[in-house]
Amino acid sequence: MNRTAIAVVIAVLAVATAVLGYQLYQERHKTTGVEISIGDRGISIEKK
Repeated sequence: MNRTAIAVVIAVLAVATAVLGYQLYQERHKTTGVEISIGDRGISIEKK
């Protein structure tokens, strides 16, 4: 493999790692609990 191909492979692996890391971060930091909203239709309580 020449240097350009190796650089492309490394760049693709770096991007894939970043995307998977971000997805894992989002999955672990999902908010859980209760959402309470007050609107025209009254009070709404939803479990998250």
